[in-house]
Amino acid sequence: MEAELEFLFGPDGPLARSIPGFTPRAVQTRMAQIVSEAFAQADLRVIEAGTGTGKTFAYLVPALVARRRVIVSTGTKNLQDQLFERDLPRLLDALGVSARTAMLKGRSNYLCLHRMKRAQAEPAASPAALLRADDRLVQIERWSRATDRGEIAELGRLIEDDRLRQQITSTADNCLGAKCPDFGACFVVKSRRAAMGSDLVVVNHHVLLSDVVLKEEGFGEILPGADAVIVDEAHQLPELAGQFFGTRVSTRQLRDLGDDAFKAAAEQGDVPGLRLAAAGLAGPVIQLESRIASLPGRVTTQEFLQRPDVRPALEVVEVALDTLVAELEACRERSAALDALCARSLQVRERLLICSGGEQDERHVRWIEPQGRGGALHATPLDLGEGFGRVFSAHPGAWIMTSATLSAAGDFSHFRRQIGVEDAVAVALESPFDYQRQARLHLPQGLPEPAAPDFPDRVAQSCVPLIQASGGGAFVLCTSHRALRRIAEQLRAQLPYPMFVQGEDDRARLVADFAASGDGVLVGTHSFWEGVDVKGRALRLVIIDKLPFTAPGDPLYDARLNALRRAGGNPFVDVQLPEAIVSLRQGVGRLIRDETDRGLLVLCDPRLRTKSYGRRVLSALPSMPVLDHAAALEWLATI
Repeated sequence: MEAELEFLFGPDGPLARSIPGFTPRAVQTRMAQIVSEAFAQADLRVIEAGTGTGKTFAYLVPALVARRRVIVSTGTKNLQDQLFERDLPRLLDALGVSARTAMLKGRSNYLCLHRMKRAQAEPAASPAALLRADDRLVQIERWSRATDRGEIAELGRLIEDDRLRQQITSTADNCLGAKCPDFGACFVVKSRRAAMGSDLVVVNHHVLLSDVVLKEEGFGEILPGADAVIVDEAHQLPELAGQFFGTRVSTRQLRDLGDDAFKAAAEQGDVPGLRLAAAGLAGPVIQLESRIASLPGRVTTQEFLQRPDVRPALEVVEVALDTLVAELEACRERSAALDALCARSLQVRERLLICSGGEQDERHVRWIEPQGRGGALHATPLDLGEGFGRVFSAHPGAWIMTSATLSAAGDFSHFRRQIGVEDAVAVALESPFDYQRQARLHLPQGLPEPAAPDFPDRVAQSCVPLIQASGGGAFVLCTSHRALRRIAEQLRAQLPYPMFVQGEDDRARLVADFAASGDGVLVGTHSFWEGVDVKGRALRLVIIDKLPFTAPGDPLYDARLNALRRAGGNPFVDVQLPEAIVSLRQGVGRLIRDETDRGLLVLCDPRLRTKSYGRRVLSALPSMPVLDHAAALEWLATI
């Protein structure tokens, strides 16, 4: 296989012959060989593949030529679509192999025929609203008869209304499953059946983790058995996993349960007790929502319960929920819908009891998070290793964890500890880009410490001459929304270039418009630090305000640091610094995206010079010449 892969990825191989723009890269071939070795030995490999490696082809080609049954999981739907719609067809054609492929997304991405019909039958609040809703639902119903996959994204702007989207999609809570009258035509069922019969299935991390949870809860698996699981953008997995390995209940779930029970009671017509119980849940939930929505951010459940009027509001919800459960249990045999609602109400009540306990224990942290008009209650395990063990056991073949950033200066300890496999084989493959030739680094002097009140303003002032010298083409990446607002305001007042500021438009449109402008300035926070690919001269300057340390005060993060401290570890050395380095490397990776790119990286945090850990941070970045201010301006003028 090693020799075959060298040929496939080589200058005379099928990829070079068939795929426009394909360039043989030794590091890509090496990654493909490591993936192939993992397949053969059915073990777990952690592969850090620097920007430009071409890791997508490096893991897909071994999977296709070895004819393995493989699940590929990505961190974003955009990459999932790219893999399935573009990369896989090109590779199958170039390699001349056949494979059954499928893409599977979470159920909220698919039209629910049953809920669409229910939405059509529901009266609107006013005649004008009725006309608007009817018009859109007519269009959606017409589309439902023509679509093959039933993916909501196909509706485009028609489905930008979140309320309408909720009406015509299902959740794990409100799905009727095999008892649904539209089960035979269900798009979710069709997509899962296609996945079960495929050789290679492209999913996202939500689906991968949901599969294990649903199986454990007795609902059956949604993914086929596989010889191998490949996790791309694996650095995102630990944070996301906490949502699946713990327990969560939201005020929206409570509200939706009451609404659906009220509608079911109206359809039955002769269950006044159920109708009253369903209506009786609405008021208490609204009161609880207002108390959660008023929170400044995440807090522990213990802190939340100590706030005025919170505990009584929660107790009233629990009593109303108990009443609804009792009424549903009394009439659950009348219909499949009532039976499903009863099971759902029991599950919601159990989750609420688990999440609402104010006491903490050494294994879990209970916390509250405001979201929209309400929020969610959580009970999350502090150690994710056990949860990941269950994930790996669900698919006992080979596992490939890959990303451009998994280590801190080649040290994989933190990531391996997060996923509970501290002895896993880990390999760091350097980027094939020539940073010594293509990039330069500038560390501005004279800036105050990041904690200084005027730090964002001083950063903006230091940015202006650099952006003027580059003629635009700049990303300014901030670590907080406060800094974003201050910096964007100053740059907008002093620069003549088109400004693209996070929050003023959809992320994808901001990036597309920035790239098209050629001389724009984009100011963004963490959502622009990764998954953004602007090649060529349109992006020639990346400015980062400060090191992206996670701010204290998040109850889940603080609890994990305290648990590590109790175990004798050093939270800064073992967690905070490695995570900041990985996040910084993601932002730095925006600068050079192609062999022909050239650019300047500017890191404004003075701690890189003044703190002992600054050397460790800089050593984790691609090696590139460091320029003073005057030389940086000269370099920008040459790009």
